[in-house]
Amino acid sequence: MRHTISVLVENKFGVLARIAGLFSARGYNIASLAVSETLDPAISYMTIVVEAKDEKVLEQIKKQLNKLIDVITITDFTKKEHVDRELILAKVSYSAKDKTKLENIFNKYVGKIIQRKGDIAIIEAVGDNQQIRSLLEELNKFGIQELVRTGKLAIGAIGDASQGDTLRRF
Repeated sequence: MRHTISVLVENKFGVLARIAGLFSARGYNIASLAVSETLDPAISYMTIVVEAKDEKVLEQIKKQLNKLIDVITITDFTKKEHVDRELILAKVSYSAKDKTKLENIFNKYVGKIIQRKGDIAIIEAVGDNQQIRSLLEELNKFGIQELVRTGKLAIGAIGDASQGDTLRRF
């Protein structure tokens, strides 16, 4: 089963390598990883999607992360209300007659054409995992030539102040 966890860490050289090494050394697979600074540039926010066959494995992962000196806090979104999104950029085959079809697809999804040249369009889209999968199925009809996507980003739902309180302290 896939679990989404966030980790607030000190934004220092080597922290990402130590966290990735922790997962690798124990044979845990990271399905998705997204990292960036928070409002405080001394702190980074990591969203990690990890494969863990049961709660016991997930608890072990969290305990091991907590042992790292640069880890400030860990939030497990598995059983919490949260919002998550991914971003994709894709080069899609495109003709003038396809413009309306492509625009209709974006009426169903949060996406847009950000560049066009000849018979190629670069599109960007944002959505949860299921929305992105559905969009990619529709875009396959046009012919996806290249695809890049972010890892999952997650944030606690409104009313879940646990993460926000931690961020405000810094």
